[in-house]
Amino acid sequence: MFLLIGYVVILLASVGTYAVHGSLAALFVPLEYLAIVGLTIGGFVAGNSSKAIKATVAALPSVLKGSHLSKALYMELLAMLYEILGKVRKEGLMSIESDIENPDSSPIFSKFPTVTHDHHVMEFITDYLRMMVGGNLNAFEIENLMDLEIETHHHEAHVPAHVMSKVADAVPAFGIVVAVMGVVNVMGSVGEPPAVLGKMIGGALVGTFLGILVSYGFVAPIAGQLEQKAEEGGKIYQCIKAVLLASMNGYAPQVAVEFGRKVLYSADRPGFLELEEDLKARKGK
Repeated sequence: MFLLIGYVVILLASVGTYAVHGSLAALFVPLEYLAIVGLTIGGFVAGNSSKAIKATVAALPSVLKGSHLSKALYMELLAMLYEILGKVRKEGLMSIESDIENPDSSPIFSKFPTVTHDHHVMEFITDYLRMMVGGNLNAFEIENLMDLEIETHHHEAHVPAHVMSKVADAVPAFGIVVAVMGVVNVMGSVGEPPAVLGKMIGGALVGTFLGILVSYGFVAPIAGQLEQKAEEGGKIYQCIKAVLLASMNGYAPQVAVEFGRKVLYSADRPGFLELEEDLKARKGK
């Protein structure tokens, strides 16, 4: 939503203010638009692997959606981890074996549909709970493995943002290419009347205008949105990591979820009493 609002403001501030004292028809040079779009798409395809292209195309719709990561989601996540770790503390690690092997049919996981809907998050949780049940790895080894996996996720999540940033950097240069082609065309028509030459020069400059506007006004904001979403998306894994490691180090479930709560961004972090009341309310159901 904010991306679209920003686009409207950008168009009003650029094309809108120009329309006050100039003719919009002068900006309508279809071949210039076609060349810019073609060069941008060509550069995007030529400069990236098929995996990067697929990841970027798949990520683009997300810039128009709000984030699913919210305080409510994190409270549900912490409540789920609290219940799992509480069962471990009372009945031992082997008691959750059936839950982690078949999370879809788990009576515990089924209470938290918002979290279980995220396949990657559930895979992260169940994989490390499975390692804890196996008992062959200590907290230090699991922490190191978690760091490596989170780093890999971080790198993959940032690919679309990096791709779009590179595209934004290239578009102004494509605008110059289009403008130079227009100037070459003008130089070949030096015998025409000044009015005709002026129109041709103006059309050539539209290429530069388009390249800069599309780059900084349209593509760069998408890259920024993707970057922020990638950063935000990694926080949930850090939260899970903090809770599980705290449990492995001997802390009670109530304290372990507090470790996870402190990892969260302040805008999404539930208060201590807020989380405590939520856990009590869920326990009473």
